[in-house]
Amino acid sequence: MYSLEDLLHLMNRLRDPQYGCPWDIQQTYATIVPHTLEEAYEVADAIERGDFDHLQGELGDLLFQVVYYSQLAREENRFEFAGVVDSITRKLIRRHPHVFPTGDLYAPVDIPRLSEEQVKQRWEEIKAEERAEKASAPEQLSLLDDVPGALPALSRSAKLQKRAGQVGFDWPGPLPVLDKVREELDEVLEAMADNDPVAISDEIGDLLFSVVNLARHLKVDPETALRDANGKFEQRFRFIEQALRDTHRPMEDCTLEELDALWGEAKRQEKNLPSCG
Repeated sequence: MYSLEDLLHLMNRLRDPQYGCPWDIQQTYATIVPHTLEEAYEVADAIERGDFDHLQGELGDLLFQVVYYSQLAREENRFEFAGVVDSITRKLIRRHPHVFPTGDLYAPVDIPRLSEEQVKQRWEEIKAEERAEKASAPEQLSLLDDVPGALPALSRSAKLQKRAGQVGFDWPGPLPVLDKVREELDEVLEAMADNDPVAISDEIGDLLFSVVNLARHLKVDPETALRDANGKFEQRFRFIEQALRDTHRPMEDCTLEELDALWGEAKRQEKNLPSCG
């Protein structure tokens, strides 16, 4: 069985200026990023579908992205893969003092367990310390400094709101947030009445941000919820396509009422309920 060292050797061969792969030799940090995002989503997709037969392969694809960046950095004398491993190991030891109180990875496991609330509080303290260490100007330090800009918009909204909530900048519960969602929807309607494209876009953004806030207060991950909604839409739309295929009817020839009826049938099929017609 191949090892991690074999994978690192393979990566080095792929990037060999004389004998490597022409495509791999041309790649940069920036050109690899889209592939990294795609591989991360494919891991998430395999887990969501319960496709554990293919999860190992998807995780390998994701690991290869880390190896790729490390190779690029090694070529520029920035760091190597071993440094990546050392960095994450040190960080996790530091962030888990309730597991590694002496900072020794291999210290005996004979310490009392902390409560979940104590662990969470200590975690936030350590994260705040890390943000302070990274800040070039400590006086301008913000709770939001290390929320990645490249996160999916829904996930980033939730993370920004969660961070702000840590210092009390938050609604007390979901009902006031629901009122805010209705308020933002009214503002979308006003922008539509004014036929102002810029205002419509702005208000739609505010509406989405408020919906994310509602999801957060209801303990729902908005990114996962929308992915699930996408999956339901795709399944129901495919049902409609197949139903029309079976009757040899182009979708373009159907009325909206007919399509809506098929949509309802698709929903009934999901619930395994008998059709009314």
